[in-house]
Amino acid sequence: MGRLFGTDGVRGRANADLTPELALAVAVGAAHTLAESDLGHRPLAVVGRDTRASGEMLEAAVVAGLASAGANVVRVGVLPTPAVAYLVGEAKADLGVMLSASHNPMPDNGIKLFAAGGHKLPDEAELKIEAAIELNGSADWHRPTGADIGRVHDLLDGADHYIQHLVGSISHPLDGLKVVVDCANGAASDLAPVAYREAGAEVIAIHAEPDGININDDCGSNHLANLQAAVVEHGADLGIAHDGDADRCIAVTADGQEIDGDQVMAILAVAMRDAGTLTQDTLVATVMSNLGLRIAMSQQGIRLIETKVGDRYVLEELRASGLALGGEQSGHIVLPEFATTGDGLLTALQLMSRMAETKRSLADLASVMTKLPQVLINVPVEDRTVGAGASSVLAATERAEAELGETGRVLLRPSGTEPLVRVMVEAATQEVAQAVAERIAAEVRLASPVAVA
Repeated sequence: MGRLFGTDGVRGRANADLTPELALAVAVGAAHTLAESDLGHRPLAVVGRDTRASGEMLEAAVVAGLASAGANVVRVGVLPTPAVAYLVGEAKADLGVMLSASHNPMPDNGIKLFAAGGHKLPDEAELKIEAAIELNGSADWHRPTGADIGRVHDLLDGADHYIQHLVGSISHPLDGLKVVVDCANGAASDLAPVAYREAGAEVIAIHAEPDGININDDCGSNHLANLQAAVVEHGADLGIAHDGDADRCIAVTADGQEIDGDQVMAILAVAMRDAGTLTQDTLVATVMSNLGLRIAMSQQGIRLIETKVGDRYVLEELRASGLALGGEQSGHIVLPEFATTGDGLLTALQLMSRMAETKRSLADLASVMTKLPQVLINVPVEDRTVGAGASSVLAATERAEAELGETGRVLLRPSGTEPLVRVMVEAATQEVAQAVAERIAAEVRLASPVAVA
């Protein structure tokens, strides 16, 4: 068996790649791995899901797998991913399972696992679970019987606990703010409007009627057009877009302009610096963040640490260095004082609290950062390692970096999951960025051409 876990759990097309049998095996493997850790008690797992129709089927398989391996299970139903992570910590559970494919289309689904405290599993734990899955059915496999089989209970007020936690995180109520929230017909459809109203805002909710099929369907953080129009139509102060499991937050200004994760981080970093809560005056972002973020933070006296692409690497750096803010351009923002993973609702509340505190518009707050034009070209290749590492490609990249100087940058990296090389260029103008990116992409294609059938 190859690697089962990707950068964010197990993901695939529900009932094709991600079958109930696989979901059950992952759950059993996770429970057995926990049991081997000598916890001193029966393992306890919290299980949640987003609004995808396939989540009902996969939830049943995961719960059955956990109980069959001797773990007690608390089902929390439809909740955002960060809510499940929070409840793992609150319940002092040993494991959290979230069934979601985040921003992916409805036919996909995924299994995200959290360790005790609500933290994402390290690579070593995932490897142990994969090894345990391979042992399934062998003579060494223990199946509890009788009273040793796990029990299953439902937690009916998990959402209330989570909302109270969120609202308690802000320093200024949102009185006077009018917000349109796009819930992506996902896990935040019930919670986000309630949380924002309890914090004091006037709320207009759109795409908040999930039917199991319409999650992320032309809505949410990847499809902003409807939200942008609604903000202008209703004369709102801002718009907030979440994805299917609400671990992302993208914002929209009163005149309909997008405020991405980099800009949100810039606003929050300055707010936390001013409040004395930005540990070491340091922000953590990935190498994909816009160069404008680095320039803005330098101007504000804030240090920026860059990690590899993926929120798990941001989380690792935050935990290792004891830092207070990090995130990604995509809208995954992590505030370790209040959450163990990216939390879209928490981010939105902190953003709106800053608006209420300063009485400044979102556009004004976002002006702390000027985004440089950015061009990303995904180049199909025969061999992504050759395509990214060929001497001709490296030479073209060096020439481009010398040409751009301090006014731009080049990022060249092979995809971790597809036969692609990603060429990203930032420059002072869109035209320069496009021209430089296309030159490098042409060299990548020459270095590793895709075979023509």
